[in-house]
Amino acid sequence: MKITKVSEQPSILNKYMAQIRDVHIQKDSMRFRRNIERIGEFMAQEVSKTFRYKPVKITTPLGEKTILLPDEKIVIASVLRAGLPLHNGLLNIFDDAENAFVSAYRKHIDETTFEIVVEYLAMPSLKGKTLLLVDPMLATGRSLKAVYDLMIKEAKPERTYIISVIAAPEGIEYLNKTMPEDTELWVADIDDYLDEHAYIVPGLGDAGDLAYGEKI
Repeated sequence: MKITKVSEQPSILNKYMAQIRDVHIQKDSMRFRRNIERIGEFMAQEVSKTFRYKPVKITTPLGEKTILLPDEKIVIASVLRAGLPLHNGLLNIFDDAENAFVSAYRKHIDETTFEIVVEYLAMPSLKGKTLLLVDPMLATGRSLKAVYDLMIKEAKPERTYIISVIAAPEGIEYLNKTMPEDTELWVADIDDYLDEHAYIVPGLGDAGDLAYGEKI
């Protein structure tokens, strides 16, 4: 699996990352959602540099111009609910993409043990398409793998990208072992480790709660 850590090259991305982590700023849920969306927009532009392109002749009022345009059929797939702002950021850039939505959550057996439950899936066909699998927090990697396995039962995509904001080394290692070798992981930043509750440290907290409010 190819891994790209986008924040290795300093950019305006660092500002958005700092604000979603900062305990004094992240409590503003509107700003939190918008910053995640901005991160999605930024990462979409970086990912687009790896796409295939074809020359297309465009007619202008004064003549013609040949422009290289993306030659990809994109499906953006998000893990609900935390993935929605990141999904929107990617969709702002890839505005003709198809969309898929999946619910996956941790069903706790005890304080530190849980299983991944996937209950809902709405998706187009993936045959011959480029899948952008979106989850802002890549912790154990088990949710993303469960979602991917469910999605490919109908057909496998031609190319698969995983797009995350923050990842833990443990999650990256798990996906590296279990996902197809040609999968590409694009992550804004990689943090230190998972704690005993499988939360990313230093991380930012619960992305879904910060974006949409606490759940019962």
